[in-house]
Formats: sequence, C-alpha cells, structure tokens
Amino acid sequence: MRALLVSTYEMGRQPFGLASAAAWLRQAGVDVTCLDLSRQPFRAELASADFVGFHLPMHTATRLAVPVIRRIRELNPRAMLCCYGLYAPLNRQMLSALGVEAILGGEFEADLVALAGGQAPRHETQEGELPRLAFLVPDRTGLPSLSRYASLQRGRERRVVGYTEASRGCKHHCRHCPVVPVYNGQFRVVPVDVVLEDIRRQVELGAQHITFGDPDFFNGITHAMRVAESIGRSFPGLTYDVTIKVEHLLRHRDQLIPLRDTGCLFVTSAVESFDDTVLAALEKRHTADEVAQAVAECRRIDLDLIPTFVAFTPWTTLDGYITFLNAIVRLSLVDHVAPIQLAIRLLVPGSSHLLTVPEVTACLEPFDPIRLVHPWRHPDPKVDQLCDEVGALVGRRLSSSRRELFGVIWEVAHRLAGRASGSRAPMPPTRAEVPFLNEPWYC
Repeated sequence: MRALLVSTYEMGRQPFGLASAAAWLRQAGVDVTCLDLSRQPFRAELASADFVGFHLPMHTATRLAVPVIRRIRELNPRAMLCCYGLYAPLNRQMLSALGVEAILGGEFEADLVALAGGQAPRHETQEGELPRLAFLVPDRTGLPSLSRYASLQRGRERRVVGYTEASRGCKHHCRHCPVVPVYNGQFRVVPVDVVLEDIRRQVELGAQHITFGDPDFFNGITHAMRVAESIGRSFPGLTYDVTIKVEHLLRHRDQLIPLRDTGCLFVTSAVESFDDTVLAALEKRHTADEVAQAVAECRRIDLDLIPTFVAFTPWTTLDGYITFLNAIVRLSLVDHVAPIQLAIRLLVPGSSHLLTVPEVTACLEPFDPIRLVHPWRHPDPKVDQLCDEVGALVGRRLSSSRRELFGVIWEVAHRLAGRASGSRAPMPPTRAEVPFLNEPWYC
C-alpha cells in the first residue's frame, strides 16, 4: 500500500497533520509520502498512490485543496481519496461530490490506518463520542526543513519554529469556532512523554521555539503545567507560545509566572471583540472588562498577550469599529495586533453553530460552494465598504509596520464614519519589541 498525504496550508507551519498521520500509517507498514504544497511543487507521478489523504484543518486549506483533489482524481481514478481534519466534516457534501470517499474529523489517525488497510473506519463511538487514541510521536520524515517555514521575530533576532500539540479538542462551545461542531466539548490530552519526544526531535532538526496548537493550552491546567515544567527542565533556552482563553488566564493567573519562567514568550488569546453584545452572542464567556484585566495581568509579569479578533460581524457599526480601535490604543496593544486581525470577517461555514443566531441568519445568503461559506451582507453598506477597504490595505501593505498600518486604518474608519477631525490615531508609547510569528495570514 502506497499513501500520499497532502497539506495545502497550515499558517506557515510544518504540517503536524501530515506528521502525525504518517507515524500511524508507517507503523502499520504503509509506504507514506508527505507533500506540503505550501512549500513543495505538485508532481503528477505522486498521484499514482493507492490512498491519498488531504489534511483540512482550516478554511483556506480546504479551498486550496479543491483543485488538487480534482487533479488527483483525474490522474488516478482508482485511488481512494480521504479528507480529514476540522474542515472535512464541515464540507462533507462538497467533498463527496468531488469523489472523496472517506471524510474524517477529529482523532483521525486510527481511522486513516483502517482505511488504508481496506477496513471501515470507526470514527465515532456511541453518542458521537470521539475515540481515545494511544498517541504516537509524529514522524516528520520527508517534510521540508523547519527553516523553510514561518519563523519567530523578536527584535532583530529570528528563531526557527517547530509546532506540536499537548491536547486536542476543547471543553468550550464558542459559537463561531470550527472545533465545536467536530469535538462538541470533548477534550483529549497527549501524554507528556509523547509531547516532549516530539519537541526533542524538532530541536534536533533546528527548532529554537515551539508553537503549541492546542485550542486552549489551559483546558487541562494540571497537564499543561506538567508539559511546561518538563520543557523548562529538558530544554533550557527553548522558547514557546501557547493559546489560552481570557477566562482561563484570569482563573489560573497564579500559573502565568511559572509559564513565563519555563520559556513561554507570549500567549495568544481569542479576544474576538470589545463589545459585550458580540461576546455574549459568540458565547465567549468573557467580557471587555475581563479582557482589560487579562492584558494587565500578563503585562504585570512581562508576558505578552497577543489578541486575535473577529473585527467584522453583523453587530459591527462604524462607530463600534472606531471604539474597537480606541480600545486597542487604550490597552497599548497596537504593537501586539497583527494587521490581519483588524480585517477578519465572521466566517459562517455550512455546519456552523452561528446558523442558530437570528442576527446572523438575517444577513445570510445561500451557501457558496466555491467560497465554502454562507456569504453575508451587513445591514449598513458602509460597514461592508470598511471591511473591504481594510482587507485591501492589509493585503497590499505587508511590509508596513503595525503602527503605520494601524494609523492608515484609523484614518479610513474615521473618514467613512464622517469623523475627519479624528483622523490621526493617538498612538501609545512604543513598548519593548513584541515577539511574533512572521506568517501574515490567519485562517
């Protein structure tokens, strides 16, 4: 059995979804080739594999995979095609129409082995419970070197970045999150020794910094701190970053200093909005005041908090967007916010839990099988105009500094809102260099 595993986009990271799947398939005796189309060219001879698996962890990856699926089906009609990852079940109908025979969501590795061996997958147990796997250390053989992927920038220093996961799924039910329809509140931890061995192998390959891709690193606080403490003991000098909910940053604030002291450089947090109405609609379980508390708590101990946002929603107004920009200034976060975060528009895929929210459904258009979303129009055309202009600015000015681009976006927002007198952003003082990953896009 020859298998080809394909990744189209994983936010500039070496694709974990291929490395983990490859470890399981190779242990089962399958001859595996990994192809990362974000870094490697497609070659027609690769399509001759018996089994082809596409990892679809996000929306962009899914759209990029569509023409490749068509091409492989054309070159090799006999190959078994499988799509796996969060966005595979969200796009089941479209993928099946392309000739994809197997579609897997979370905890996919054992089912990939079953499919490659000609057996039926048992992806879900009773009542939709996902299986509990005996995780293997990912096998990165054949993937491009870590130095070819996004790196960490910290002032003038650049660090080679690896990627791993200490847990999967999430205990929470944020309405807009793609994890929720697949995991539905389920959460799995990866044994500490497996996580550490994966890190060790990447360090041997040149990694100087590790990104943890867990939806929320503090979902299992005891496990998380065991991982962090083990990193501090085993890899002095190695830095890392994690993602943590605002709610958990405040609940477990006593663990932030140990996190920092074991090498954590920054924490990404899905803030999404400073509007409590929006936060409640998305079921984020935090308020704007609590965001400010989390920022202050992290700043107090010199741990950078990197917020992400959904800047444009059906609730956004021109004045509300200006209030959003003002909050970023007030909290001294201009240098912490990647410009793309000022342009993110609420994504409504086919199986989104947002389809139960009246304010969202009132704006929706029919599902677009090309864009793989329900497009939506804002009741105020000027808000959509602002979204388009901000998105175009971010796309054109990738080399602009965050402060410079923030200032331009500030001016655009004030112009469209008829507030020309407030067209210059009151920039906060420049803080110490904020570390960031130099992949400019997001989802």
